[in-house]
Amino acid sequence: MRVSVSVGEYAKIPYCVPGLERNVYCVEELCYCIKESAFLLDLSLLNDGLLDWLERECGLKELAKALYPLVHKQGSLSSFAVTILQYAGFYDRETVREVEKVLKQAAGLSAIERRKTQIDYLVTKKKYESALKGYDALLQKWMEQDAQGAVMPAACTLAAIWHNKGAAFAGLMRYDQAAECFRHAYELGGGPDSCVSYLAAMRMQLSEQEYEDFMAEHGDMIQDNVLMKEKWERLTAEWEQKPDCLRLNNRSRLRERDRQKYMEETERLVQALKDNYRRTIEA
Repeated sequence: MRVSVSVGEYAKIPYCVPGLERNVYCVEELCYCIKESAFLLDLSLLNDGLLDWLERECGLKELAKALYPLVHKQGSLSSFAVTILQYAGFYDRETVREVEKVLKQAAGLSAIERRKTQIDYLVTKKKYESALKGYDALLQKWMEQDAQGAVMPAACTLAAIWHNKGAAFAGLMRYDQAAECFRHAYELGGGPDSCVSYLAAMRMQLSEQEYEDFMAEHGDMIQDNVLMKEKWERLTAEWEQKPDCLRLNNRSRLRERDRQKYMEETERLVQALKDNYRRTIEA
């Protein structure tokens, strides 16, 4: 059993973390916010209000003193956050290093770029439905800011948002919607990767003859189609060596040898797949 010992006192008055609009009542809750929302943080976290709260409400005078030079001498966000994390001892060294890495990568990014990176992380964790909601909100925010004449990130960022939205649709096997996103990303300058992904999504939803007819109408994508086929063959070869594929092949042999056991294993596998799917669509 792991026991966490609180550092400092539990505040009577919470601190509202800038950029997150989230109230915290102790340094451990502050650490949690820093770790879980690192890509949404910016230099507004470095302020005297936080130092006063740590000293007055949490009784952490030493921590406030250590943070003071970073606030008043333009210290980095990563150094500021790491100082808090290390003092609290709420996370192990590896976790603190990961947070520091994330904050350094996010330095200089706009709010849209930071939010995009956070949503991209949801895709890597197969939280596809949550990611799609995030991308929709982000694209809406992009349109609103662009209409207001705000300084926007480079166009390649918009293409990347559409591309990764396509990846989320593909993860849900909604290949028609994935293809539309990849196509839009390509038209925005997403490059060969977006075109190859577009063709792959089209191939997944069309029959072989339908795909050949499709390519006959898109002669400008012939070279990209060659790249797609090469990637398709490579990934297929890799898949055939993976444990999941080997298990499927074994199941085919099991069906021939023991029908009853095959049905029992099928039921167990289907339930596992259902459980995994539910996890991917959790908000």
